[in-house]
Amino acid sequence: MELSEHTSGTNGKTDMDTLFIVGGVALMVFGAGLILSNPIVRRYMGQIGVGNLATAALPDLQRYMRLRDM
Repeated sequence: MELSEHTSGTNGKTDMDTLFIVGGVALMVFGAGLILSNPIVRRYMGQIGVGNLATAALPDLQRYMRLRDM
């Protein structure tokens, strides 16, 4: 009797919400993996140069972190 009262309270609702959030994130990551595994999408991403964008943004990020430390 005590166990059923304990799990039916707000704690059970919070656990279910957390499970839904984690499940949704897992589905998004899985879906992104499926999309990025397509050769056409990979070719398109190569033309855009995603790696070049990351290297171009790195100095700005470092400068932001230095300004934030001040």
